[in-house]
Amino acid sequence: MQNNIDINIDDIKINFDESGLWVLNIAIAIIMFGVALAISVDDFKRLFKNPKIVFVGVLSQFILLPAFTFLAILLIKPHPSFALGMMMIAACPGGNVSNFFSKMAGGNAALSVSLTAFATLICIVMTPFNLQFWGSLYEPTNQILKTVSLNPFDLFKLVSLILGIPLLLGMLIKHYHAKMASKIEKVLKPLSMLVFIALIFIAFSQNLDVFVNHIHHVLFLVIFHNIFAYFLGFYTAKSFKLNKKDCKTIAMETGIQNGGLGLLLIFGFFEGLGGMALLAAFWGVWDVFSGMALATYWGRKSSLK
Repeated sequence: MQNNIDINIDDIKINFDESGLWVLNIAIAIIMFGVALAISVDDFKRLFKNPKIVFVGVLSQFILLPAFTFLAILLIKPHPSFALGMMMIAACPGGNVSNFFSKMAGGNAALSVSLTAFATLICIVMTPFNLQFWGSLYEPTNQILKTVSLNPFDLFKLVSLILGIPLLLGMLIKHYHAKMASKIEKVLKPLSMLVFIALIFIAFSQNLDVFVNHIHHVLFLVIFHNIFAYFLGFYTAKSFKLNKKDCKTIAMETGIQNGGLGLLLIFGFFEGLGGMALLAAFWGVWDVFSGMALATYWGRKSSLK
């Protein structure tokens, strides 16, 4: 694949200025805050009463997906910046939209919200670790990592700021002012999702030429990677004999990654490196559609039973 690219893919510039980055930062933080308003400490207690589910969720999302992504990269040898983009996506936590799709698919929505919260908590450490660890094991991506000033501690600080702090604040309001949290959540959650989807479409329209001219470079990589992640999540859960609802939930949590966070980190630490940004941007759009299609399919199958 690398030899078929007759242009320098990393010269591609996605139109995304500093103000756009700030808006994306704030949107991700607000979405996380909206999700956290529905999470209580009891959700974590329930989760830890069934540690097998926590183990399977973490194993699938933070261990197996990055590891199998690395193996896939060794086999297909994509362009180095595409490879690092795949590693970045695999290192991110699940996207918040997975909660909605889990419910739509007839999965375990409460488990989905709890796993998203737990994944958000541990991604503060796991995302920088997985990106650095797997990226440094593959020489072409290791070369890119050497050329950028990727400071794992700075990465940790950014992830803490846009995910960790909103999570903590939302949970504190839920704990001390449950009624207020419920009222805010009813407005904030749909509103923040609409803003996020609007941001994706605005960014997409501003980069229409880039997508039309270059999307074929990453189209099959993203679709393959995304479908593989759904299968990996589902069959990992099934191999641990979880029930069908929980298998669907783990599949959604593994298949829908926080592409917005990935894109933000790429612009923040890799100066919007063309191949990485193109792959993460398409992931961010694609997994919303694939998640919706899978949730609709599973939801209809469940309603027919």
